[in-house]
Amino acid sequence: MVNLLAELDTTFAALSDPTRRAILARLSEGEQNVSMLAAPLPMSLVAVGKHLAVLEKAGLVKSRKVGRTRICALTPAPLGRAADWIDGYRSFWNTRLDALATYLANREEEQ
Repeated sequence: MVNLLAELDTTFAALSDPTRRAILARLSEGEQNVSMLAAPLPMSLVAVGKHLAVLEKAGLVKSRKVGRTRICALTPAPLGRAADWIDGYRSFWNTRLDALATYLANREEEQ
């Protein structure tokens, strides 16, 4: 459980940045090299490399060298574990929202 929580912390920290989310969105379409990932972003290759390092540390991206080119690919397993963790709270919130709907309906009937 402790390892899962540490992984979730790292995953959510990586996902907290809009640039990193944009990189993941691009990688969801397929492998890309760093220059392709950097092209639409308003930052240097060095800055993109730092974002990729955070994503790699979180296990969300893997990269390999092909000649002088670094190819990156999405590794979605950590996203699945984060989604499973969030999904565990779905019934809690559904119950709360159902109770709120019932309360509001009863209140409306009383008025």
